[in-house]
Order: sequence, then structure tokens, then C-alpha cells
Amino acid sequence: MPPNNFLVPASTAKSTDDGGSSNDEQTHEVNTRLLNRKSKNVLNANEKMKRLEVIEKVQQVEVVEETKVEEVEEEFKVEYVWVNIIGFIVLHYWCFRGILEIGFNTITLFHYSFGIISGFGITAGAHRLWAHGAFKANIPLKILLAFCQTVAFQNSIYEWSRDHRSHHKFTDTNADPHSASRGFFFAHMGWLMCKKHPDVIKFGRKIDMSDLERDPVCAFQKKYYWVLMPICNLVIPISLSMYIFGTTFAVSFYLNAWRYVLALHCTWLVNSYAHFYGTKPFDKNIKPTDSYTVALLAFGEGWHNYHHVFPYDYKTSDHNKYWCNFTTALLDFMAWIGWATDLKMIDPNLVSKRALRTGDGSHISSRIYLNNNYEDCRTYETVEHIWGWQDEKVCDEEKQVVKIINSTESSL
Repeated sequence: MPPNNFLVPASTAKSTDDGGSSNDEQTHEVNTRLLNRKSKNVLNANEKMKRLEVIEKVQQVEVVEETKVEEVEEEFKVEYVWVNIIGFIVLHYWCFRGILEIGFNTITLFHYSFGIISGFGITAGAHRLWAHGAFKANIPLKILLAFCQTVAFQNSIYEWSRDHRSHHKFTDTNADPHSASRGFFFAHMGWLMCKKHPDVIKFGRKIDMSDLERDPVCAFQKKYYWVLMPICNLVIPISLSMYIFGTTFAVSFYLNAWRYVLALHCTWLVNSYAHFYGTKPFDKNIKPTDSYTVALLAFGEGWHNYHHVFPYDYKTSDHNKYWCNFTTALLDFMAWIGWATDLKMIDPNLVSKRALRTGDGSHISSRIYLNNNYEDCRTYETVEHIWGWQDEKVCDEEKQVVKIINSTESSL
């Protein structure tokens, strides 16, 4: 049997009185949602059934004289966005020309520092704060992260968060903007080279974005994005490089392109590499994986299997080491100075229990208790995907078992 610090399912726990039995039943209900959330999305299955019904109806139509049976609607055809394709080709040309002609030096490191700034704007800002609501930030921190995210030039906070919430809610289905089911290259950058699948638009409209619509910083950036982005992504880094190092515009421009391309690919690796290669310690039935490689390159965003199971954990992993999660180090510092509050974290005991139930055996809990029988834990009801803390599927009972660090609320 597992040690006492592991949660034991109500079906196996024994109580000494009626009060204990009641507590066990309540624990069972909470664990049902949090520990056994269904990770396999049924969107594609539902859509497939609708198409099959249409086909059956069509096949039942009788052919009258020479009239042919009407055809079912054609399959979705990819429409390429050639402006984006050509743009990426030119951008990569500038990137390679800059690094090959100039090499690695002090100026290169300067531009790389802007890559770090933009990286934190994506990981801490657009991702953990705005897309998932994993913590709260005061106005100064929001402005800082919004600036960093604008430097990144990966669309506005609102658009980035909407696409990412859709990715979590409809993971690897047609409604996922960068579904890994359509291949490595599509998940990496191909999704930006073609028009969105109709299901992305259809089901994306169902994602609740009201919290970001009420956020003044997010709303301001969205409204003036195409004014702010060129200033943050181009004017500031290029001008500073020319002023500090006395470089030509061409040198600063090419190195800025190199920085931008490098940051893009580090972000895209989470969508591609971390859906194909790595371990699945927490849910072996989904594509997202945990990858040290991606974690290092993407400032801690590589623990993707964990993140899809527990999307509102501000650490996006169960690791407590900063060297493989630089973003968590930043957020802990911001919490220390009081700028970040209500940082949400899953109890380690719950994490271990989930790994034991649905993981691939690579988690330390699974390796230690490999010989224990947990088959009785696999009979809980299934729950749909969630995109974050404010998803309608996250019930109050589930929120009560989540640890809140630096809490500013008396109750959830």
C-alpha cells in the first residue's frame, strides 16, 4: 500500500466512524474531477458521427430515372497563405545572413537579451497569466509583461491566448489551431502558412474570453497592437543597438531578425517537439509530452504532459528546480516583491496519484510504487478538457484542493 501522504481512493479507504465515511465520499468526488480528468477529446469523434449520419441519409436516397445521388460535402482542403509563406522565407534569409556575416559577439548577445525579454513575455505573460489565469499580476507587472509580449511579435495577447485556450480545450483535433495530428511541421509552423480549419473558427467562438476583454492592459494592447508592435519589436532593439555599439542599420536589422526567428522556433517547439518526443508521466493517452530539451529552450514550457493535465499550475510542472524552469524563478521573484499574487499550484500528493493512475510509468511515484495495484482507481467518471482556471468545467470543489501562494482572497 502507498504511504500515508498519498491520497487513497474512497473505495479503498476505511473509516472508523460515520464522519470519516462522509469525508471519504467528499474526497472521492473532488478526486474524481481533478485526478482523473479525461484527456482524450471527443470532438473529432462527434464530428465524424455527424458526417456518417449525413452519408447514411444520402445513401438512402433512391435514384429516380437518371438522377444521381447527391454528393456529401467535400473534405476540407488546405488553402495556403502565400504572404506568410514568402514572409517566413525572407525572414529566415535575413536571420541566416545576419548570423553568418556577423557571427557571435557582444552585439549578438545584446540582441539575444531581447530574445529573453520576449520569451518571458510569452511564457509568464501571454501563457501563464493571460491564457491560463495561473496567477494574478498588479498593473506594473501587467504592463511589463505586455511590453515583453509585444517585443515577441506573436500576435496580440488576446489573440495568442484565444488560440492557446482552443489548443487546450480541443487538443489535437481539427479545432486545435496547431493540431499535432496534422504532422510535426504543421504543429511547428505550418499552421501559420495556411488558413484555419473551419472547426478552429467554429469552436474557437465558444471559448470564454470575457476576462481578457475586461483587462485594461490587454484591451489597450489589442487596440493599438499594430502601432506598438513595430516600436517594441523593431525600433527599440535596432535603435539601441546602433546607438550603443555604433553599428550600421543593416547589421542591427539582421541580428534583430536572427533574435526574432530564434524566439519563434523556441516557442513553436512546444507545439511540435513536445507533442511527439518525450515522456508522458501523467497521462499516456494524450500526445503532449514532457521534454527537458524544450523546457530549457522555452524557459520551462517543456513539461507539456503535466501542463495539459494541470493547465492552471503556475509552474507548469511538478519540478522545483529553477534551472529547467526560468519562468517560475521570475514569477517567484515577482511574488516575493508583491507584484504577483494568487499563484496556483497542484498539491504534490495529487500529482503523484494522477501519475500512478494514468501515467506511462516514467514519474518517480510510478517507479517507486510500480508493484502496487491501482486498478480500482481507474473507474472514475471522465471529464472534458479544460483550458485554465476560469474554465466552466473547473468546479468550486476542485478549486478548494488547489494551493494558492500569496493569496489575496479570503475564499475561492
